This record gives sequence, C-alpha cells and structure tokens, in this order.
Amino acid sequence: MSKPIVAVVGRPNVGKSTLVNRLAERREAIVHESRGVTRDRSYHETDWNGRNFVLVDTGGIESIKSKDTFAPRIREQALMACEEADVIVFVVDGTVGVTDEDEEVARVVRRSKKPSFLVVNKVDDPSNELATWDFYQLGVGEPMPISAGHGHGTGDLLDEIVAVLPPDVPDEEPEDDVLAVAIIGRPNVGKSSLTNRLVGRDRSIVSDVAGTTRDAVDVVVERNGTRFRLVDTAGMRKRSQVHEDVEYYSIVRGLMAMDRADVCLLVVDASVGVTEQDQKLATMAVERGCALVLCLNKWDLLDTEQRREDVEASLARRLAFANWVPVVRMSALTGRSCLRVLDTAKRAGEARASRVQTSKLNALLDEIRASGHTITKGNRRLKLNYATQPSACPPVFAFFCNAPDLVDDNFERFVENRLRERLDLEGTPIRLKFRRKE
Repeated sequence: MSKPIVAVVGRPNVGKSTLVNRLAERREAIVHESRGVTRDRSYHETDWNGRNFVLVDTGGIESIKSKDTFAPRIREQALMACEEADVIVFVVDGTVGVTDEDEEVARVVRRSKKPSFLVVNKVDDPSNELATWDFYQLGVGEPMPISAGHGHGTGDLLDEIVAVLPPDVPDEEPEDDVLAVAIIGRPNVGKSSLTNRLVGRDRSIVSDVAGTTRDAVDVVVERNGTRFRLVDTAGMRKRSQVHEDVEYYSIVRGLMAMDRADVCLLVVDASVGVTEQDQKLATMAVERGCALVLCLNKWDLLDTEQRREDVEASLARRLAFANWVPVVRMSALTGRSCLRVLDTAKRAGEARASRVQTSKLNALLDEIRASGHTITKGNRRLKLNYATQPSACPPVFAFFCNAPDLVDDNFERFVENRLRERLDLEGTPIRLKFRRKE
C-alpha cells in the first residue's frame, strides 16, 4: 500500500519544520530561527485517527530574483514535493502578514489544483480572527489559525487533512515479492562495479572518473528465490562541491531512489575509510526509514593489519549512532563476498518488515520495569504501562505511559538497546513513540 503524501510549503522561516515536528510527534526536522535552514525536502511518517501518511518538510520558497545561491535548488525541491503530494499545507506567518513571497507561493499552490490548506502559524490566540483576515487575499481558501510551537489548532488541522486524503488503494503494480535496494555512496567508491557484479553483466557504466553515473539505473535480479530491484545511484558529494545542474538533478534522483527503497547498500571505499559524507548518507537512509547495509568495498587493497584497524576505527567513530548496521567486507573488482551483500540485504529487509507480538513486547517491558531504570523529575516519575507495534517498514513501537514529556534521548536509547538485544532487528532502524495512557 502506498501512503498518501502531505507537502508542507511556504516561504522561509514561517515555522514549517516546527509544524512537521508537531504533526509527526517527533523532533526530526531541524528548527532554527535563521532563514533557509531546511534545504532538501525530508520525509516523516505519521498517523492520525488510523490513517497513515507521509509529511514532506520543504525548504522555504523564495522569489526567483533571490540572491541566495541555494534558492533555485530549494525552490525546485519544494515544487517537486508539490507535484508528488496528494495534499498541500501552505504555511504563512501570522505575526508578519502577507508578503510578496507568500503571494508567489500562493500562485504555486493554486496551480497545483490539489486539496490545500492555508495555515496561519504563530497565532497564540486562536480566537483572534483579525490575525487571519489579511490572508484571504491569497485565494487559497479559508485561513486556519494555529500555533505549531504550542500545538494550538494542530489537531483540527490533522482532522481536515485526513478527511481529504485519497482512499488507501493497492499500488497499480504490486510487487510485494521484490525487495527494493538502493546502492548509494560517494562518487567513485565502486557502486556501479558492485551493481554489475551482482547483475552479472555490465548494466552500468564503470569509470575511474568520479560522477560517471548521472541517473538512477535500476534492474531486477534474483537469488535463492528472492527478487531484488537494484538501483545504482549517482555519487553524492558535499553540497558545496556540486557545481553542475546535471549533477544536482542526478543527486535528487538518487534521493528519490532512497525514498522508494526498502534497503540501502552504503558503499564505502575501504582504502579511504568511513568519511563524514558517508556518515551523512547513512543518516539520510535512516531518516527515510530504510534498512541499511554497509559495504566496505576495495577491502583487498588493505594489505596491512594497521590499515584494516584504521578503517575499523573510522567505522566505529562515524557510525556510532547506527551500530546495528551489518558490515560486509568485499571487493567488487574481484567478486569477493559480493553475493553475501544480497543475503545480508535480504535479512535486513526482513527485519524492517518484521512484526513483534504484543505479548512478547510487554514481557520485555516487564523486564525494563524490573530493572528499575526510569526517569524522575521533582515528584514526577515515568511509568511505562504497556507497549504495542502499530506498524512496520520500519518497525514502530508505541509505549503508553503516564508522562511522555519526561522521556529524553538517553532513555530512548536505553529502550532501543533493550529491544535490539532481545529482538532480531539487525540492519533496520526503529521508531519509538511514547504516548500518554488515557
């Protein structure tokens, strides 16, 4: 089942990321008072009243005449989000009033011909009708006052969004038996060579010139009864090193391939080690809910024990936030361990789609309670009542408790570590939700 998409758009610094975090009940989107913090669009799964959908946080749409170097690319990302969306949420700033940039975004929304909601953010008093009056001139429907920071009006907004979402329908070409695998990595680390090795023929052009692959190339292969759709993507460099429009759009296509993938194979040049850019790519895959396998390519070039130890050290340092990622030491040139990559990807994909019985989860919860590890603040004490798994791909675990606001990052990591110790979750990210027990 493909999930409906809700795009959140608007000019810079109106509170789009804050609203996304509020609706998704997670602090995933970066929030800062500066303009232009969000550049690429990011995806955040959420649910309301039993309907699952995907929120897309976009960068601020600025005037075409803007002098910001990134403005045209941010605008292109936001327009692509509008094109793929089923519903558009147009956010404006109620403390500023209508601006020229708001009118430009309004023209984009009107042209889309899709269900849209005009949200007037930063209205701390929802009963103040004067705060929304000026925004009728945008011609995008009735303004809805909210406060993303405080949560005022967001429940009503979610009710309105869910009411116009398209009905759940199966994909036009259901391929439940095909595991979508995106091969990602920096330029010239051997992605196309690995693709060709797995396919068994030269499906992708291979060159020692960085940036040879400019489009996402996909092909279906089968191993031991399992079908894999392999997508060879363009190498993703740091944004500051991307100068050509062709390369930029190639990277966008690579990100779209990640959005559709069940598993990402992160190919790393073992002769260089795990770099900061590799770390960022792993973070992108995790944020998109993809299972992840690390492929240390060119392992055969490490001819000394010291070099191998240096690579292992870079791995432990850069990917400490995802120590659940399986590692395959391989060589696309010689074929060493290449088939192990598919076997590992299959196991990671199965973990991503796995479901855990509620009784098993609550037995684990009993152990957590028995350990005595919890959070206290003043005279308040966190009490976990029961747990369920509302969804998979990736697994989402909901913990109902008396005070979800007490939960901090350290406690989330503690719970995640306990889950991973007892459950087969290698290779997949997981999502934890702490909700108030009514």
